[in-house]
Parts: sequence; C-alpha cells; structure tokens
Amino acid sequence: MPGFKKIIMKVLFVLVLLIPVTIFAQKISLSGYMRDAETGETLINGVVYIREADQGVNSNTYGFYSVSVPPGSYTVIFSYVGYAPIEKKIDLLTNQVFNADMHSSTLMKEVEVTSGRKDENVKNTEMGTVTLSIERIKLLPVLFGEVDILKTLQLLPGVQSAGDGNAGFYVRGGGPDQNLVLLDDAVVYNTGHLFGFFSIFNSDAVKDVTLIKGGAPANYGGRLSSVVDVSMKDGNMKEYHAEGGIGLIASRLLLEGPIKKNKGSFMVAGRRTYIDVLAKPFFQQAQKFRLLLLRR
Repeated sequence: MPGFKKIIMKVLFVLVLLIPVTIFAQKISLSGYMRDAETGETLINGVVYIREADQGVNSNTYGFYSVSVPPGSYTVIFSYVGYAPIEKKIDLLTNQVFNADMHSSTLMKEVEVTSGRKDENVKNTEMGTVTLSIERIKLLPVLFGEVDILKTLQLLPGVQSAGDGNAGFYVRGGGPDQNLVLLDDAVVYNTGHLFGFFSIFNSDAVKDVTLIKGGAPANYGGRLSSVVDVSMKDGNMKEYHAEGGIGLIASRLLLEGPIKKNKGSFMVAGRRTYIDVLAKPFFQQAQKFRLLLLRR
C-alpha cells in the first residue's frame, strides 16, 4: 500500500504540472468572410489584424479568413484598399464567426472628355466671339493685386492697348470710341478710373466677360469695332458667402446670400482705394507752397 500511494502521488504531481501547459496551449479561432456591403461580393486578400496579439492574416480567394489566438479580449481591425476600415472589440472565449461587411470609401468623379472642331474658329456662326470666366481671368498675374478685365482683354489676339495710363483699347484697327462696353445691358461710357490706372469693374462681382471682335449681332446697336459684354453675379441662392481681398492700392469686399432660399438673392460689392491717403501729404505740401507764393 505505501508503494501504491507513492505511485498515485507521482501521477497527481505530473498532472498538476501538465494542466498549466494545457491551458496556455489552448487556442480560440475567429473566422468569417470579408464582403462588399452593397453587392455582397467577397473581398480577396483583405487584411485582418488583431492589435493586442500583433497578429494578422489575409482573406483567401473566397474572402474567407481564420485566425487563432489565446482566449481573451481583442481589438480586431478589418481593412481593404478602397474601403473604410472596421474596428471591432471581440471577447474570444470560444470559437466565433464574424463576417465583415465593408463599405466603399472611394468616390470617383465622372470623367468627361470633350473636343472641338479644328476649324470651329472660321466656320462657327459666332466668329470672333471670346468668353472668359472670372476664374480664368484671376489666374493671370496682375499689378498691385488689382484684377482689371479690360487689361486682360488686351492680351487677346486683335486687341491692342491705347497706351499706358489710358483705359481705351483698339480692336482690329477701330478707335476706342467705337467699342461698346456693357454691364448687364447698361452702357458704360467711362471705362476707367484715374486715367485707366484703376479698373472700373470689381472683379469679385463679375461672373464672365464676352468680347465680340467682329460681326456683332444687331441687338448690340451700331458700334463699328467691338462689343464687351460684362455679366454680374446673380448672388448665392443657397447660402451666405463673403469674399474679399487686400491689395497694395485697394481693398474689396463682396457679400451675397439668399433673401429666400432658392427663390431670391442679394449681392453687395464694394471697393476702397488708398490713393487719397497716399496723395494727401503731397497735396498738403502743394497747398503750403501755393500759399507761400501768394504771400510773396
């Protein structure tokens, strides 16, 4: 009997030593499929990463994945190119199945390809007509930060400046007085401030400009040289918006927004130059010099 007790004690001792090994060697399996949430298509080579265990696998050609880790609580991250990642907290105490439905996060805009005829400029019914948006005009380099629409038109073929400090321009040999300048169908007679140094148009309030260099339609009247038709913005009917800028010689501000959403809008634009502030010291000196001459 004493020998039998010793054998039992040895067996129990060995079992006690083996139990922890068995516990620590136990693995829990997490498996499932990675699919597109909208179409249900399986996702191949998706990544399944378990953060705490620093372990990951890829889904196979059927979108199936399977990973084994010791029991515990883990953060599992499912990711696939072009899809929003899924991060889920899972308590792995028994074998579990989790299917990851991935949502696309990449929205590609449509690609529009357009083309024009090579001879459009000579066979088009509106020959000599050029339309420029204010966005394109603002891309050009400007002097002192002031965008001048008329100075931009002078860069086009067939248009030539009347000279520095002059707001007029020649189109195909015609004189400056033979150009019709319209602002929302209203005739503009004086096209420049301070002998053309300042633009008469506030670029923030302008939508686009159309130059007709020849063969103007009858509704524009009887000018012989060209027509410059300037269109103002209508105002934002969706939301309130402000735009402005500070330049070396002037500052400008534009406010627009809906009066009643989708039915009416307002737009207020203003510009303030610094020419009077800059010239004031010179005027004061000239006035003092004039008074000095009168006293003598």
